[in-house]
Amino acid sequence: MQIRDGSTDQIMGLHTLLEKPVHRIRQNAFAVGLLSLIWFLLRTGTKPSRAAYPCQRAAAANSYVWLTVFVLPFLSTVPRGFTARRKLLISAAIVAVLASSLVIYEMWPRPQPPIVALTLTGKSAASQPASDIFVVNGTSGTDGGVTQLINLMGEHELLFYRSSAFGKNRGQIGLFARDDVVLVKVNSQWQERGGTNTDLLRALIRAILDHPDGFVGEIVVADNGQAQAGSTNSGGSFSWGKSNAEDNSQSVQKVVDSFAGSYRVSTYLWDAITTKTVKEYSEGDLEDGYIVNATTNPRTGIKVSYPKFKTKFGTYVSFKHGIWNPETRTYNNKLKVINVPVLKSHSAYGVTASVKHYMGVVSDILTSRLGASSHQSVGKGGMGTEMVETRYPTLNILDAIWVNANPGMGPATSYRTATRVNVIAASTDPVAIDYWAAKYILLQVARIRGYSGTSSFDPSNNAEGSFGNWLRLSLEEIRKAGYQVTMDEAYMNIYVEHLPPSS
Repeated sequence: MQIRDGSTDQIMGLHTLLEKPVHRIRQNAFAVGLLSLIWFLLRTGTKPSRAAYPCQRAAAANSYVWLTVFVLPFLSTVPRGFTARRKLLISAAIVAVLASSLVIYEMWPRPQPPIVALTLTGKSAASQPASDIFVVNGTSGTDGGVTQLINLMGEHELLFYRSSAFGKNRGQIGLFARDDVVLVKVNSQWQERGGTNTDLLRALIRAILDHPDGFVGEIVVADNGQAQAGSTNSGGSFSWGKSNAEDNSQSVQKVVDSFAGSYRVSTYLWDAITTKTVKEYSEGDLEDGYIVNATTNPRTGIKVSYPKFKTKFGTYVSFKHGIWNPETRTYNNKLKVINVPVLKSHSAYGVTASVKHYMGVVSDILTSRLGASSHQSVGKGGMGTEMVETRYPTLNILDAIWVNANPGMGPATSYRTATRVNVIAASTDPVAIDYWAAKYILLQVARIRGYSGTSSFDPSNNAEGSFGNWLRLSLEEIRKAGYQVTMDEAYMNIYVEHLPPSS
């Protein structure tokens, strides 16, 4: 089934519903037509206006072909004594039986994919300056893996907590102060294993709140699902009924709500403001919305865009400039970003990880209207531009508890197609961690699972438009701004901690 609407992620919206069987049945006209009909009826039934969507028009066309080729010839064989109404009832019954069979097939319990236990080894950089990558192997997200990761960072002088007192994991050069506004950037566009692991999110929030000096700041969990594409072709959600966690019903919103009353923890889904252009607070505009740079970057083709918004607790946040004080009319730099992507394949760009995750910061709708689609800029290094011209992540924590290592099948990732790896990793260098994770996690898992097309994960593949190519272009953008990033393993320290199995 071909669906064209100018966006790879929109194509993946319908693909999400078919994921596992799609590569087996895409040549089967009967199956494609029947699935298109079921999709069209279910998706359009409660809201007829959806019939105008590109994916619905494509489904309708396939449904028409299916009815013409398979159903009408069948009806012609029905004895002439049957009335038109009876023939219609017979056809409806056949469709109902086939649809029910497919629903039962989808709901039938299946064994979980096996855990792929990777052997991950540490190494010391041969050259300086080096980027540090911290890895915890063997964590489910519910077993102290985040604490172990923070301890591992602290052992190698990357302190999680900023404090005037020196101690375990804290000191004056620590990352997060007790009064910071910490924005945790997650992936909310996809349900099942396509979104950030909510067990990991819960543990991370808990770690921030457990600041040794007593946390008095604020935590905001945020993302822009672009109000399009995604698992339902309508953008992101913090309330998916099928989430990425040990308890599949544990959504992002449920995690955040569990801290309600005692702490200032909230969510903000930027989908709600992704079509609204505003000005900065300093220009007298207090409305929530998106700032869009009128100038297109000549190297990467992106018009940089970013959100500004008021949190549930009344804090004015500019993703670029920081926290706005409406009384003094000044910004402060207390805004810190923790970038928490899922490691998975991408049908167009090879790999989604820390750098590609900044597609959830931009407004693709607004920039596309101005002729400079943010999504199309990824292949030219646009997310590197976005990072350095808005707010660079204070820390990147890569969720590789479940990964999609099937080349070309992401970013949508179902429970069945994901592979359990039980790894989390952290670095202040988004390029290095993406390079390392693609090479030593995705590429290895793909080979173990016997998937083909693994060159799309290979960071040494520098073909135009490939993951390795656009990651290098992103690296160049980030380096121009003076940040330490690398794709050279000689400049990487890899620290690996193996979490012992829980008793």
